[in-house]
Amino acid sequence: MKKIWWKESVVYQVYWRSFYDSNGDGIGDLQGVLEKLDYIQKLGVDVIWLNPFYESPDRDNGYDISDYESVMEKAGDLETFKELLSAIHDRGMKVIMDLVVNHTSDQHPWFLESKSSKDNPKRDWYIWREGKEDGPPNNWRSYFEPSSWTYNDTTEDYYFHSFAKEQPDLNWKNDELRKEIFRMMRSWLDLGIDGFRMDVINLLAKQDGFPDAEDPSHISYLADNPGIHEYLQEMNREVLSHYDVMTVGEIPFVTPETGLLYVHEDRNELNTLFHFQVADEMPVMDLKRYKEIQESWYKGTFEKGWNSQFLNNHDHTRQVTRYGNDGQYRVESAKLLGIMLHTLPGMPYIYQGEEIGMTGVRFDSIEDYNDIAMKNKYKEEVEKGRDPEEVFESLLLLSRDNSRTPMQWNETENAGFTSGQPWIKVNPNYKDINVEKALEDPSSVFYTYQNLIELRKEHPVMTYGDYTDWSRGKDPLYLYTRSYEGITWLVILNHSDDVLDVDIPDHYAKESARLVIGNYQVTIDERGHMPEKIRLQPHEARVYEIKENQVT
Repeated sequence: MKKIWWKESVVYQVYWRSFYDSNGDGIGDLQGVLEKLDYIQKLGVDVIWLNPFYESPDRDNGYDISDYESVMEKAGDLETFKELLSAIHDRGMKVIMDLVVNHTSDQHPWFLESKSSKDNPKRDWYIWREGKEDGPPNNWRSYFEPSSWTYNDTTEDYYFHSFAKEQPDLNWKNDELRKEIFRMMRSWLDLGIDGFRMDVINLLAKQDGFPDAEDPSHISYLADNPGIHEYLQEMNREVLSHYDVMTVGEIPFVTPETGLLYVHEDRNELNTLFHFQVADEMPVMDLKRYKEIQESWYKGTFEKGWNSQFLNNHDHTRQVTRYGNDGQYRVESAKLLGIMLHTLPGMPYIYQGEEIGMTGVRFDSIEDYNDIAMKNKYKEEVEKGRDPEEVFESLLLLSRDNSRTPMQWNETENAGFTSGQPWIKVNPNYKDINVEKALEDPSSVFYTYQNLIELRKEHPVMTYGDYTDWSRGKDPLYLYTRSYEGITWLVILNHSDDVLDVDIPDHYAKESARLVIGNYQVTIDERGHMPEKIRLQPHEARVYEIKENQVT
């Protein structure tokens, strides 16, 4: 297995508009990130991922880009970004930016030209089709709309969009478009960034002919189509291979077999990926299914490609709310989920606030939410005649705004995020859950995360160790080992609100062991031996180190 810096890294995602507002306009900004860099450095992470800050009408929080080489006014300006980039590098960290090249804003000059006439030079930079007699070219729906097609009066035909109608898809079959995208990527890499997180990168290639879908509600037809690997290999050949960078692709609708094609070390495409088998298939924790997913991706990619570990981000509800217990056992549960993600095979991602155990939110009304996907779905379902309150309740758990509420810095007004009116409401629990309290408490979630990151730097087993699940059929317990060069770590997790007795696998019972990390105060016998049975408290996590050469 190749050893390289990005495999050994921990990534911290900064959703800058909700991180810290430096100028009182209610919106976080790049200067705010700069002012909080010491905090991120204290956590110990290696890479910072910044969500899009390009020029944008902001219909989808920056994922609708109108100029790839300018900074939106809300975020700051290019000089501030350069200062931020330099400060991050000075602290020994790296920066990856969001690359959003499946679609642009409908306000991008390219699209304004494309829609102006059928003979415009940029007409073919987007996807246009004649409609059928009864409407759009096919029955596909988009992520955010009932149809993936919108009519253009000027040219009397339809353009294609995988997301909102304000986000028309680019036509990657066009050679000139691809060259321009590659030139833009090089301009940011030449500025000194360290790589890209690539938004829905496996949507670039479309199905030939755009045939009707048998079941349009299952939108996997938008992704993983013929031609995608040729596009990414060209991107690697023309751009990425010329820089020492990290790439991670957001790749929905893939299995370990198809996902490996994107990240296999011999294929020269991407370094690593986000898959969504957990986020898309598990609204709440299903530990049996989670173990199956972990096993399949380990067997499918380990030593051949690289995977990522995450349970929340700007698109997915905070993990302690969705997959843990954000009530009585919030602290213990937050620590357990962190210990699990950092000891499973792959690269751990921390979403801002996760490291202090921030929770999802429940606002009172649809009017309190900004998420375009949630609001469009609410409108669509209510227009079908469904009860508005029922629709609202059904959308709460998975609303993207669950994870987009402002970072909770302290107990002051607006959680110390802004001196103005925040762009989205602050979670009301900020007086109990905030950075200031976490840093003052040696037993806080923050210090567990800090410890996990320090351990990864010291112990290659966390990065390169093989993986064996010892707990199939033993839910809600999760026991697995990571082994590397004579060292084995045994990870024991209780995903329940109950006290549980755990039988240690015979292979490891009574062997020499030491507790590496846990989320409760624990003592082992004075001889330092692994007991045959241990009792776990609710949401307890323990990691033991065992010397392989002492295991019989």
